[in-house]
Amino acid sequence: MARSERDGGTRNADICDPSHGVDDQVTVDIDSLTSSVEIMMSQNLIMPDKICIFRVPHILRRHSEKAYTPNAFSIGPWHRHHPLMKSTERIKLKYLKGLLCRGSGSITLKGLIKCTRGIEKEARSCYAGPIDVGVEDFVRILVIDGCFLIELFRKDEDNLLREVDDPIFNMSCMLQYLYHDLILVENQIPWLVLEHLFNMTAEPGNATTLAHLALKFFRNIFSFHPPSIDPSYQGQKHLLDLLRNWLVLSSGEEEDSETGWEPIPSVTNLVDAGIKLKAGESRSILDIKFENGFLEIPPLLVQETTEVIIRNLISYEQCSPKCTDIITSYAVLLDNLINTTKDMDTFTSSGIIDNWLNPDEATQFFNKLYLDAYLKKYYYLKLGRKVNRYYRRRWPGWRALLMSNYFGTPWAIVSMFAAATLLILTIVQTIFTIIK
Repeated sequence: MARSERDGGTRNADICDPSHGVDDQVTVDIDSLTSSVEIMMSQNLIMPDKICIFRVPHILRRHSEKAYTPNAFSIGPWHRHHPLMKSTERIKLKYLKGLLCRGSGSITLKGLIKCTRGIEKEARSCYAGPIDVGVEDFVRILVIDGCFLIELFRKDEDNLLREVDDPIFNMSCMLQYLYHDLILVENQIPWLVLEHLFNMTAEPGNATTLAHLALKFFRNIFSFHPPSIDPSYQGQKHLLDLLRNWLVLSSGEEEDSETGWEPIPSVTNLVDAGIKLKAGESRSILDIKFENGFLEIPPLLVQETTEVIIRNLISYEQCSPKCTDIITSYAVLLDNLINTTKDMDTFTSSGIIDNWLNPDEATQFFNKLYLDAYLKKYYYLKLGRKVNRYYRRRWPGWRALLMSNYFGTPWAIVSMFAAATLLILTIVQTIFTIIK
């Protein structure tokens, strides 16, 4: 009886004890464990408002690792240990030395370091992840990388500043690396650092802003030249954020607060329904309009860098709580419009897309651009509804079908005219015969 009770008690204890079968001898100090969790919860668990540089989540990174990894230039603390980045550190130092030698005596390396040390904590708080370097190393990274970017933008603006042996502007591949590496969401330094260093090293009387120089450097990304940016605007957080702000602020007004999502047919189906395509003249690729049967889309250059910039802008929107989903919405809209290579050919023939890739590659690029991205608010909801209302009307489709099948070529028009003339003459002859 005693043994039975004892066995039953053991079985009950086994059921209640989740550690049974692992190690019956393990004891847990409940008080200590509770205290440790309370200490963890007492930390500041709120994301600071200044965080603006993020690690790309694996769910997005897995679709294209190369779109988030620098090729040659590490900017900031996160990719500096990559083996490929070591060879370009000498170029950064050469640019820093050139900046100091060209400047007046008031610009010293000690002054730049001291200035940057004063904003080190504020700069560190911009990163949404651990920075495994101390204060001295972090300040060193900010000064070298920041001055390199500033000197790069100034040399791009004024070729008289370039030395005969300039390692970047004498090698086309270096510029291509930079167009890729400087727009990565993980490969950024805070704008406040760049602004401080730029102001300290600016020539007296030169009113050119850092934002203007940076946008001019990236002028070839979207196949059109950037508009002048308002010098009073101070909202940018880093280079990628500057590019996004430029696209958003130079586009039309945002949609209303209504939420939802309404897909639209592919561009081939839209054209078959009588909708006409028009290459827009807006400064922003986001400024897409539909009026009176015309779908107006600003031109877009599709090259290798295009995927990089759009993917990183989408990742930035996905990670930043204060960003709207405008770029993500743009990717969703293009995915709706482009399903096959025929859709891509329609866009290229209309002058809307300047495709430097294989048509199949470009089509796949648009179809996979925003996979696993979450859309909080669809920016083109009103546009989609207007397009769908027009698409469902019968007359535009019949008219487009008639024009395509019977008036598509001059010979078809002549044939239709001859047939109509013959029909009219036949009717007239029949009428005269009946009258007689």
